[in-house]
Amino acid sequence: MNLIRKLRPFVGVLLGVLVLAACSSGAGAPTASAPASTSAPAGWSYTDDTGKTITLDRKPERIAGFADQVLSLLSYGVQPVAVFGRVDVKKDPRFAGYDLSAVKILGNSYGEIDLEGLAEAQPDLIVTAVYPSDREGTIDPKAAYYGLKDLEQQKKVLELAPVAAVKVGGKGLDVIASNARLAVALGAEQAKVDAAKASFDAAAGKLREAAASGLEITTMYADADGVYLVKPEDEPQTELYKSLGVKLTELKPDGPYYWDIYSWENAGKAMTGDVILLSVEGYQVDDLNKQATFAKHPALRAGQVFPNAYTSMDYSAQAKSMDQLAAWLTQSKKV
Repeated sequence: MNLIRKLRPFVGVLLGVLVLAACSSGAGAPTASAPASTSAPAGWSYTDDTGKTITLDRKPERIAGFADQVLSLLSYGVQPVAVFGRVDVKKDPRFAGYDLSAVKILGNSYGEIDLEGLAEAQPDLIVTAVYPSDREGTIDPKAAYYGLKDLEQQKKVLELAPVAAVKVGGKGLDVIASNARLAVALGAEQAKVDAAKASFDAAAGKLREAAASGLEITTMYADADGVYLVKPEDEPQTELYKSLGVKLTELKPDGPYYWDIYSWENAGKAMTGDVILLSVEGYQVDDLNKQATFAKHPALRAGQVFPNAYTSMDYSAQAKSMDQLAAWLTQSKKV
């Protein structure tokens, strides 16, 4: 797995969508009220974000999928029969509050999927993601769907059920709307989606107000090799928060796609933020304090380092994340 595929979910930011002109003001915010899927008279049809149209005799009832997309479906009331993740699903705090007693857990590590268990779950449809390979949104046709190990595994998965993919790239609101569109196509009530969006809009307003402080946020992952800074325009969640006025560390906006990477010898160049949102995987605060070139980071010394867990791209999850980020900004100071 290349570096981007390995690290991208670490910074799907808790801070890590269409030009979010004013999510809180209500201007230009998309809704999921007009799903792009179409219902054929004798069946069900849906065009996913890769442009592929899936046509079935009836609406899928048995849904399996990758944890990130399953979480979004759950938020809108669509119950899956099976799930596979990149961390232990039972310990994944994002699933707290959801009843998984009737859900088969088919994998707790990236690309490790119990295909026999998947077959036994008899899914009508499998949902997962695709990530673009560049800033222009290109989808690599030679790359497997996200969450799948490789094309060989993907072929076996497709023999069991068709796959609907959500594109996780570009504008954050696009990703949220795509997840909602899929949920509605699978039977979610539009009223539930609309209610979640209302909470999202309210949280966006709070975040916009908190962001007016001008505090700079650095979203990062770190390990033994160094510091990885998310490129705000390349990650949908950071793009969302930036569009709401949040100031995010951008050292090389036109540089390499998705990451600015610094060895520990050069980590001092990444010490510009007033607040650090640190991936919950990889190095944590104690580890950062042991790095001579980073231990004097003003945000680190001020105790303004907060956990950056991956948040699913749906209205309700993002509303909670924005409320939390607004609270952190409010309690922090310029350093």
